[in-house]
Amino acid sequence: MKKLLILVCVGFSVHTQAQQMNPKPFAKEITAQGLKEKLYIIAGEEMEGRGTATDGERKAAAYIEEQFKQAGLFPGFNGSYQMPFPVYEDSLVKLSLAVNGKEFTPGKDFSGNIMALHNASYKFSELVFAGFGISNNTRDDYKDIEVKGKLVLVLSAGFAKGIPEEEKNRINVFAQQEAAEKKGAAALLIVNNKISEVPPKGNLYVNLYKQSYRINTFTISEEIARAIAGGQLTGAPRVVKTKLDIDFVKQPLTLKSYNVLGLMEGSDLKDEYVVLTAHYDHMGSKDGKIWYGADDDGSGTVTVMELAKAFAKAKAAGKGPRRSILFMTVSGEEKGLWGSAYYGDHPAYPLEKTTVNLNIDMIGRIDPGRQKKDSLNYIYIVGDDKLSSDLKPISEAINKKYMKLGLDYKFNDPKDPMRIYYRSDHYNFAKKGVPIIFYFSGLHPDYHQPTDTPDKINYPLMQKRAQLVFYTAWEMANRDAMLKRDIPLN
Repeated sequence: MKKLLILVCVGFSVHTQAQQMNPKPFAKEITAQGLKEKLYIIAGEEMEGRGTATDGERKAAAYIEEQFKQAGLFPGFNGSYQMPFPVYEDSLVKLSLAVNGKEFTPGKDFSGNIMALHNASYKFSELVFAGFGISNNTRDDYKDIEVKGKLVLVLSAGFAKGIPEEEKNRINVFAQQEAAEKKGAAALLIVNNKISEVPPKGNLYVNLYKQSYRINTFTISEEIARAIAGGQLTGAPRVVKTKLDIDFVKQPLTLKSYNVLGLMEGSDLKDEYVVLTAHYDHMGSKDGKIWYGADDDGSGTVTVMELAKAFAKAKAAGKGPRRSILFMTVSGEEKGLWGSAYYGDHPAYPLEKTTVNLNIDMIGRIDPGRQKKDSLNYIYIVGDDKLSSDLKPISEAINKKYMKLGLDYKFNDPKDPMRIYYRSDHYNFAKKGVPIIFYFSGLHPDYHQPTDTPDKINYPLMQKRAQLVFYTAWEMANRDAMLKRDIPLN
């Protein structure tokens, strides 16, 4: 009996070592008022919607850096608070098209997708008209014609009259491109009376080097098509003699976006890390409208700042964390999780020594589709059972002890139709093997709209959720062992 008692006591001692320092006084540093004050700044007009690689993003990064400095955090990346990563944007140099010497106007008579096109100059003396340009198991517009190395002209679905609806639905740009590529065509013209404007710059991207290029595809008006084909846009596929010049030139511009990193050094386990993340970028501004992004993800961003303040208060009281804590706000999430992906490929601190990533993305609102009674006292938990059998029991025990929020696992299934597990920055840690928890309060009608403003945030509820993250991070930073990684990543 005594021996059993001793074993129980030892086990209890190990389990409670992280709690020898009472975290409650420091959790109180995270307040609804503090969150609100910061959010009205980060989601204010001056930040211009925090678009990736914009002045608004840079202003937000500077504000976050200043908050990290005030909390006494060390620069988290090679002596700097900001980790730059390259972002590219194509700038249009030339786009021209002439038929038999007659020049046509881009954006009016023809257009092309700057991002999808690659630099090329063509001078064709003939082209092949291939109907709707479809080749599949029910229809082959390329039957008995040779288009290898040739320019191909096809019609869009808008010209499909008298064709069964099911077959008409198969007529789309991607199917037409795929068929032309398989047949070896050099370039593709698609006749469509809806001609898009040609902007001077393309969308942002991060992969400068491509594994392959799709066939250059240009949309042309019916007027140009009739000039090419002598007025006839029907009938069997045929070769059309005409002189056609097409030139496209773009220049990739190198921009920069920034993750903001602040480090609090641990004590006896300082070479192990807890990483707390949120993305601070949003949709930017367009046509005079600002996408404020208060909930998405201003709420997570200011929570990371408040967490830093609370842990700084604890450290100043001599109760700092055993493990080092990296407070990181990332950019480019709205474009495709770019900033966290860059960190995952270029970690400032070893991922094998990172015990957990706690990611916070949208915790300031109430999901209007949630019908449960605890709608003012819940948080969605995603990913806690994916990589470590330790994490879920610890998460639930911490919540039960301190906050008693309703932990909702609605989105925890990776097969959920909304695929929430894959849609925020934690995923770039998970796929590297780091155990994660993603804290999320659900979508709402203001999601990705200019109306996602700070006046709509439930700050008292957001405070509770932020304090839950604090208590969980406290446990992760102070427990004896790193979390086991005993569940394979699916």
